[in-house]
Amino acid sequence: MAAPADVVERHNELKQTLNHHNHQYYVLDEPEIPDAEYDRLFQELKTLEGEYAELVSPDSPSQRVGAAPLSAFETVRHEMPMLSLDNAFSAEDLRAFDKRIRERLKSVDAIAYACEPKYDGIAISLLYRDGILVRGATRGDGETGEDITQNVKTIGTVPLKINADDVPSLLEVRGEIYMPHRGFEKFNQQAQDKGEKVFVNPRNAASGSLRQLDPAITAKRPLVLCAYSIGVVDGGAMPAQHSKILDKLGQWGFHISEHRRVANDIEGCLEYYAYLENLRPDLPFDIDGIVFKVDAIETQQQLGFVSRAPRWAIAHKFPAQEEVTVLRDVEFQVGRTGAITPVAKLEPVFVGGVTVSNATLHNKDEINRLQVKIGDTVVIRRAGDVIPQVVSVVKSKRPDGAKDIVFPEACPVCGSPVAAKEGEAVYRCDGGIVCEAQRKEAIKHFASRHALDIDGLGDKIVEQLVDKGLVHSVADLFTLQHKDLAGLERMGSKSAENLLAALEKSKETTLARFIYALGIREVGQATAKNLAQHFGTLDKVREASDETLQTVTDIGPIVAGFIVEFFEQSQNNEVVDALVKVGVTWPDVEVKQDQPLKGLTYVLTGTLEKMTRQEAKEILEAHGAKVSGSVSAKTHCVVAGPGAGSKLSKAQDLGVEVIDEDAFIAFVEGLKA
Repeated sequence: MAAPADVVERHNELKQTLNHHNHQYYVLDEPEIPDAEYDRLFQELKTLEGEYAELVSPDSPSQRVGAAPLSAFETVRHEMPMLSLDNAFSAEDLRAFDKRIRERLKSVDAIAYACEPKYDGIAISLLYRDGILVRGATRGDGETGEDITQNVKTIGTVPLKINADDVPSLLEVRGEIYMPHRGFEKFNQQAQDKGEKVFVNPRNAASGSLRQLDPAITAKRPLVLCAYSIGVVDGGAMPAQHSKILDKLGQWGFHISEHRRVANDIEGCLEYYAYLENLRPDLPFDIDGIVFKVDAIETQQQLGFVSRAPRWAIAHKFPAQEEVTVLRDVEFQVGRTGAITPVAKLEPVFVGGVTVSNATLHNKDEINRLQVKIGDTVVIRRAGDVIPQVVSVVKSKRPDGAKDIVFPEACPVCGSPVAAKEGEAVYRCDGGIVCEAQRKEAIKHFASRHALDIDGLGDKIVEQLVDKGLVHSVADLFTLQHKDLAGLERMGSKSAENLLAALEKSKETTLARFIYALGIREVGQATAKNLAQHFGTLDKVREASDETLQTVTDIGPIVAGFIVEFFEQSQNNEVVDALVKVGVTWPDVEVKQDQPLKGLTYVLTGTLEKMTRQEAKEILEAHGAKVSGSVSAKTHCVVAGPGAGSKLSKAQDLGVEVIDEDAFIAFVEGLKA
């Protein structure tokens, strides 16, 4: 039975009232009614929605309590990449950043910068269509993230609906989700009282809370969203300055930092840095630095990006946090490429928000430089997520019995010789696949998220498989049987079935992922992708000479040498052949010898009806074009679908060519001819 008109009217009234009070409570911290009155209104809303299911809508306050638990998070692709930032650690670094900008702009004029605290939380993307929140996603690797829509809906500072006439039809808001100190302390106390796990710092608490498969759990966590920028925008105009964009987000109901400022030049940025550094100990949340952004959006567009970071923004980090403790011993760990890393075993000390008992000593040269000994009192530094490191020795406190650190001549795991190549500081075990430590790390890398992404094959499982002699190379993973897995510690029959299914699923991959999974030294995700796009097939990569490899984007003589060396070793080729034999497969990549659009910049805007924007982007990039998220005088062409807004208007103002989807498809067909 449909809801009567008076019920619909009352339901809408309750939604507006409750969303208003949510904003007053969570964003402005100025509640207008007591909790009991809010609870009464909320219960009335739930009663109406219980009687008339059609009243439940994405912007209803009832959606904040959490939906049904998920079995796993879906992966989503960001409409516009969420880039990371370059770092500055000193005033000199910041002035150099400003100088680079002015030199690139060929200008001597001072640049105005938007200044904001760098919250120590989790970056997320919120996508709104016609003002309604339709998706929340983690940053992930910058290109893809996890769909956490149901979880972010439970956070009071996340608007479920933007009530404004001027909101674009498509709007992506980006921000940081964090846990304030007061909420963190209260949550940990409650967990401790119940005998449950406590978190070591607010950032870990925020991350763990957001990644709960049951949104009802997230709903109970004291999380806050602070909006700091926008991503994709269509069907509407936004202000011409970053600071004004934040003002607009504030007007639309988002929580934005009250400590943000605009500095007229780089010296003003340094003054703001000093101001916030002094204020930092008294802030009710954690920050680890300040973000400075060129305020003018048009200037941002002129500056563009380098690699995975914008040229127009930088994070000025606060000095790393340091503590003093005692170095009790040194262990030598063997990595995937055989690198021997000395690890300091420390008297546990609380630094940078966590308790640290291990720190890296990097290599033999670093031990000699520090002149550190076992038993020394040492200074430990930890900054953000960086691995703690020993930075100096308090020699005045050196005990009489301090012992020299002796670097091993043989691998501590397999006994193979250890040596450093000429010109390298790192000592390596030359045991290769014979070395269990290298084998374990190679398998962990092979199964990792950005490689073959074998769900359920965790570190503990890998270690057991190698220790029990069930897996000698990554190819052996695909010959495992149910009885092999079910007999492992903490691995029941159902878990074994799930892992076998995950192994089977992982056989279908991409050439770029497979190359990355092989663990070739210095070949990361970007290099693997470049190799795949350049050569198209694995055989051509295997056969490529040092000189040919150096013609690939971003590959120099050192990386080329590592690739050649990898495929010259018979055992590596045997493993690759074995993987193909057990059914690991991928489609060859079409190599475009002719790239007619090379050097041209395209912009996609509006809704494409015959293909997705991602598909259109891939077509353009395959023909050599750069696809940008903003229109400038350097834009060659704008492809505009229905709902195109500010980008279309700007293209018309600048005299940039504009074509519709049909013309674009005809153009693409012409390229194929």
